[in-house]
Amino acid sequence: MGLLGKLFTLPLAPVRTVVWAARRVADQAEAEYYDPAPVMARLAELERLLVSGEIDQETFDREEDLLLDRLEEIDRHVAGDGA
Repeated sequence: MGLLGKLFTLPLAPVRTVVWAARRVADQAEAEYYDPAPVMARLAELERLLVSGEIDQETFDREEDLLLDRLEEIDRHVAGDGA
């Protein structure tokens, strides 16, 4: 882009900056959403709660099913199939 092109597009610089920042925020949010570590930690916590008797088997099964579904969603995303 020549000097003249840069001059004409200079007023768009703030818009480009906002778009760039929004993309970075969206990328970070997606990375956090598809991170399996919190799901695995919650599964371990559920197991601890079940073993200690703080929750019953029905509650464990219900929450475990939700977390396993979430892990499957993460696996599909990582494999590139979308979520």
